[in-house]
Amino acid sequence: MSYTIAFNFKDGVTRFIDCEYGETVAVAAYRQRINIPLGCCNGECSTCKSFCESGNFRSGPYLTEALSSEEAKQGYCLPCQMYPETDCVIRIATTSDNCGTRASEFSGEVIASKLISESTIGLSLRVRREECAAFLPGQYVNLQVPGTLATRSYSFSSRPDESVATFLIRNIPGGLMASYLVDKARPGDLILCSGPFGGFYLREISRPILMLAGGTGLAPFLSMLGHLAKAGSVHPIHLVYGVTSDADLVEVETLTSFAQAMTNFTFTTCVANLDSNHPHRGYVTQHVHLDDLHDGEFDVYLCGPPPMVKAARAFFRASNITPVSFYYEKFTPSAGMHDL
Repeated sequence: MSYTIAFNFKDGVTRFIDCEYGETVAVAAYRQRINIPLGCCNGECSTCKSFCESGNFRSGPYLTEALSSEEAKQGYCLPCQMYPETDCVIRIATTSDNCGTRASEFSGEVIASKLISESTIGLSLRVRREECAAFLPGQYVNLQVPGTLATRSYSFSSRPDESVATFLIRNIPGGLMASYLVDKARPGDLILCSGPFGGFYLREISRPILMLAGGTGLAPFLSMLGHLAKAGSVHPIHLVYGVTSDADLVEVETLTSFAQAMTNFTFTTCVANLDSNHPHRGYVTQHVHLDDLHDGEFDVYLCGPPPMVKAARAFFRASNITPVSFYYEKFTPSAGMHDL
């Protein structure tokens, strides 16, 4: 029996390893040539201290000087004394480069590239090396524009365990990637990929979740919801998805299918253009209701442009509500870049 361990490094790179039953995370990491910080190897120092964001494990003996009981309660761990009992996500307090590793590089074969609305391109890639396609729901990958050295960053909209990776890409007139996808891309083309990256990913769910999506910022939520539809969750999940105009609304049928499959999931769509005939007009925060805030006992996941992040923070301040956790990813659509 083995478990999958995801290391999320300080520079946003994520790497995955297998850890055998009865093997410590540190030993498994070094066996697979990822040199996480390590000192004494027996729980007497705090060199390898990390944070376990999800998963269960048992600990071997260690000194409280290396890891206090309070730190252990918060989720900190010592990989040199950590024996996984489930898959785990571990946050490493240094960069991937310092651990002698880097992001995976692989090729994706174009299956389809098509306009799913005037403003959005749907891209589907078959990843040739399946082991390199592992990612956490919500993360992104860098795609190199064929024929150039330029890269653009896009969040996966597919589940991590699917054989085809999918993306929602803003159709920007004259944009380097958009121009390639609309005018030149053909099935069988290869796109160089590197990743996964990002600290915006679905954590272990222990309370209600409010998801806020703007435009193609819907993509990581499709990945998260696809994962949850398969894995299950008992906590309420509500998504508010906002766009500029009616034509920008995409994947509503997919969201509807998630709502039908998961009784704990609901969603609202809204359109900012006040001339729209959509039943919900205005910005995302105008369609967050008091019931969605659970008296502050909820987590927020937000993906959208920088003004949306700013508006959400202002909304929570004005509501005198502080979420337990606020995970966000802001991006500049013109560049397709992410800023965590």
